[in-house]
Amino acid sequence: MLLTRHKTTEGPRWALDGRFLPKGFSLSLLLELSRTAIGALLRALPAGETADGPLLAPVEPMHEVWASGVTYLRSREARRTESSVGHIYDKVYEAARPEVFFKAIGWRTVGHNLPVRVRRDSGWNVPEPELVLVINAYQEIVGYCAGNDMSSRDIEGENPLYLPQAKIYNGSCALGPGIVLAEPHELTDMSIQMEILREGAVLFRGETRTSRMKRSLEELATALGRELAFPQGVFLMTGTGIVPPDDVSLKPGDRVRITVASLVLENPVER
Repeated sequence: MLLTRHKTTEGPRWALDGRFLPKGFSLSLLLELSRTAIGALLRALPAGETADGPLLAPVEPMHEVWASGVTYLRSREARRTESSVGHIYDKVYEAARPEVFFKAIGWRTVGHNLPVRVRRDSGWNVPEPELVLVINAYQEIVGYCAGNDMSSRDIEGENPLYLPQAKIYNGSCALGPGIVLAEPHELTDMSIQMEILREGAVLFRGETRTSRMKRSLEELATALGRELAFPQGVFLMTGTGIVPPDDVSLKPGDRVRITVASLVLENPVER
């Protein structure tokens, strides 16, 4: 089952497998339910008219998006290279406690075909393609979407305490194109690919698989919810295993295409 959110003349509307759900449908209310109840409710809802209207990010305004760091070996190596204190990333990679941090609120998150941004005060900006977990109020993983965790590498590299500025700004988080409802075991060996397009040509292409992640998805979800409640659900980015070479930095006019399994999230780049 695929949930998508659309812009319409009557305001945002949710759709299931290409057909509009009832106007009162809310993802926040859906994620208050258990995994079993979510599936039962969606199967019971009547199918509406064919969904149209541009896609929006599959979140609601007050949903929180969190992120995980240094979950792939490639990410550890890149952070070690860019930072003046790179050894701390070795400690994070090997530690019992994973790195999790706040990324965005729903209203600041952009969807498929909407622009992501690079910071004006940064000279080294990259996209980070990630599997994004959709987690309900019971801390159960109920689905996933594709995500772009935009990052200013020079800002974080200057001082790890600048991570919020490197990661959290307008246009720094893209999710989409929709939410695939899935069991956690279905997510453990998924393909993730990314292309950066410049003037219509491929500037960079990379791929990885979620099976290369050091930590399990359940471990990351549990760490996030250990002392935090999310009564209407939460989104959790799971880290990146694809890092462009050091001489690659995004420019306005570029396009970033991220593929997670069958989902394709594409965004133009602005400053």
